[in-house]
Amino acid sequence: MKKLILASLVIFTIIFLSFSFFENNSAISFLDSMSQDQKDKTMFPFDDLTKTKWHYVPSSMFPRAGISLAELNDSQHNLFQKLLQSSLSETGFEKANRIIDLENVLREISGDTVMRDPGKYFIAFYGNPKKDSLWAWSFEGHHISLNFTILNNVQSIAPRFFGANPAIIPSGPRKGERTLENEEEFGFQLINSLNQEQKAKAIFQESSINEIVTRNSIDVNPLSPVGIRFDELNSNQQKVFLNLLDEYLNTMPKELASARLKNIQNEELGEIRFGWAGATQIGEGHYYRVQGKSFLIEFDNTQTNANHIHTVWRDFDGDFGKDLIKEHYMNSDHHN
Repeated sequence: MKKLILASLVIFTIIFLSFSFFENNSAISFLDSMSQDQKDKTMFPFDDLTKTKWHYVPSSMFPRAGISLAELNDSQHNLFQKLLQSSLSETGFEKANRIIDLENVLREISGDTVMRDPGKYFIAFYGNPKKDSLWAWSFEGHHISLNFTILNNVQSIAPRFFGANPAIIPSGPRKGERTLENEEEFGFQLINSLNQEQKAKAIFQESSINEIVTRNSIDVNPLSPVGIRFDELNSNQQKVFLNLLDEYLNTMPKELASARLKNIQNEELGEIRFGWAGATQIGEGHYYRVQGKSFLIEFDNTQTNANHIHTVWRDFDGDFGKDLIKEHYMNSDHHN
C-alpha cells in the first residue's frame, strides 16, 4: 500500500512539475528568442513604476513600456501567441485577437495609419521567469490591458480591460460582426428581466455614464453600493446574472476561473450588486457595474453613438498581483 501511495505521489509530482514547467516555459521560450537589444527593451525590474502605469487608449496617445508586436519577427510572434494562449482561456485569447483586428477596421474607416495600428500592442516583463519565483508581465494597447502576476506558478490577471470599437462593424464584408457581444447581451437580458420594483433598485441613473468610472486608476476602492443585490433576484434572473459573471471570469484559464467563482459563491454572492444607468435597449447609451466585496466589473457603451464598448475587471486586493506580492513578502525568508 505504501509503495502504491509513493508511486502515486511521484506520478502526481511529475505531472505537476511538467505542467508548471510548461506554463513558465512559454514565457522563457519567448524571451530566449530575443536579441539582447530586444530583451533590454522588454525586461524591467519587478518593482518598476511602469508595471502599474496602464491605459486603454491608442499607443500614439499613451506611450507603453516594452516591445511592440511590430518589432517581433514571425517566429517570435508565434511564440508570443503561445504565451498569450497559455495565459488566457480560448475565449479570452480569441477576444484579444479580435480586438486587435478591429484596428484594421478603424484604419479602413478613418484612413489613419498612425493611430490605428495593430502592431502597436506592447509586451513587458517585470522580473525574470527563468529565475524568479515572483514575476509579472503585461500585454497592452488600444482597448486591451492584461496584467499577469505569477508567484510559484500561481497566476492572477488583474486589471483585465477589453474594449471594442466598433462594437458592431457598420459596413464592409464584416458588416454586423460584434465583439464583446455577450458582455452586452447578458446585461440587457438581466436588466430587462426585472419587474418595475426591481428596476427601481437596479437603475441608479437615467442617463448613461460616458466612461468607466475607475478609468486607468492604479488603485481602486469600492464604488458607492448602487443597484440590486443578487439575493433580491428570482432563480431565473440569478442564472442570467451568473452567465454575465461567467463571461468576465471565462477570460481566464478554466481552473483559475472556476476557483475564483467558487470563492465568490462561498464568500459574497448574495451581496453582489448589479447597477444600471442609461437606456435598456441596444443603440442608445448604457452602462452597468457589478460589484462585490472583492471585485468590480464596469461596462459602458455610450461613445461613438453607442457603438464603442469598454469593459474592465478590477480586484480590490489583487490588482497587479497585490495579494500575491503580499504573500511573497510574508513567506520569503529573505524578507522576514
